[in-house]
Amino acid sequence: MLQVSFLREEKERVLEGLKKRNFKQLELVDEAIQLDDERKKTQQELDSQLAEINKISKEIGILMREGKKEEAEAAKSKTAQYKESSKELTTKLSEIETSLLNILYQIPNIPYHLVKPGVSADDNEIVYQSHEVHGLGEGAIPHWELAKKYNLIDFELGVKIAGAGFPVYLGKGARLQRALVQYFLDKNTDAGYLEVNPPHVVNEASGYGTGQLPDKEGQMYHVGIDDLYLIPTAEVPVTNIYRDVILEEKDLPIKNTAFSQCYRREAGSYGAHVRGLNRLHQFEKVEIVRIEKPENSYAALEEMVAHVKSILEDLELPFRILRLCGGDQGFTSAMTYDFEVWSAAQEKWLEVSSVSNFETFQANRLKCRFKGDGRTQLAHTLNGSAMALPRIMAALLENNQVEGGIKLPKKVAEYARFEMID
Repeated sequence: MLQVSFLREEKERVLEGLKKRNFKQLELVDEAIQLDDERKKTQQELDSQLAEINKISKEIGILMREGKKEEAEAAKSKTAQYKESSKELTTKLSEIETSLLNILYQIPNIPYHLVKPGVSADDNEIVYQSHEVHGLGEGAIPHWELAKKYNLIDFELGVKIAGAGFPVYLGKGARLQRALVQYFLDKNTDAGYLEVNPPHVVNEASGYGTGQLPDKEGQMYHVGIDDLYLIPTAEVPVTNIYRDVILEEKDLPIKNTAFSQCYRREAGSYGAHVRGLNRLHQFEKVEIVRIEKPENSYAALEEMVAHVKSILEDLELPFRILRLCGGDQGFTSAMTYDFEVWSAAQEKWLEVSSVSNFETFQANRLKCRFKGDGRTQLAHTLNGSAMALPRIMAALLENNQVEGGIKLPKKVAEYARFEMID
């Protein structure tokens, strides 16, 4: 959530940034500023009346001690009028603050200056590609057929138990999943990330804190009776560890990693492009989260990008890195890099990670602050997938087809404790 002071002081920059995103409701910026002006005016009136009530209350005590009963009673009557008026002002102030918050929740983050304007994924910049890619040629089959052939994943059994988008991993498929999770966690902890095992459900305040609510409410599974949400990513519970927290400057940076199941409704997703592991309602992911000083956050972002890049190099998968354009960025992000792996059998790129800097956007909602330079200020938050498993699994199966089975890359085989799926 952007601060009103930022909207006011950097209005032109804000409007230009929102145009980069193709955001159409530019009038919300002026509405927020006007409501904030009204809030300040109402607060001043309320403070003035409360001060007057306090002043008259002291005078009443003096008048009573001096035996001036009639004057004291007149003062009490005046105080009652002020109290009634202040009650009305308090209600008005609360309504203004709620309206202001609702508007601020609708305004997305402002893109970093390196982010280019654009409308869709077609306008994203390719900033790195590991090597040239090509299909596997005649005889190559997609991962959903490989999974069935080698009894790795049963999609139909998942439909029976829960519904489409909830696969059941079997045998070497389950072992490969477990091996990848362990490898990702080891890679992250070796890089200085503290492992966290968070809840897989969060309350409404946590959803608002990281920006999933109200923006992605329709994409989250809601447990109505308990008013809890199944997490779409470990980013949500891990980042909320620092909600309403004032950190010490010496504690930064904070680096956390977490493995979790992720749950996404993916409403409206159907067709050939979501077949197999391409898009699921439940999947496994390992996340990295950082809390940084503002001046260090973009260096931290590049460090996170290099870290995810090293994971994909270990997996020996063809991949590319894209810097998202304004129109394709998430609501809360100031700058995002996407990682895509090449699916040789499907002959298309599959997104497997997003690494983002949110600057103060999440921290302002979370009230995640730190003490430094003699003042308390908002921290910067960052997160990234390191890694999401379904499409990594799909690419590993499809890109490593050999005569007689699937030969795993060296690092994967080391963790899985088998080299071949046959």
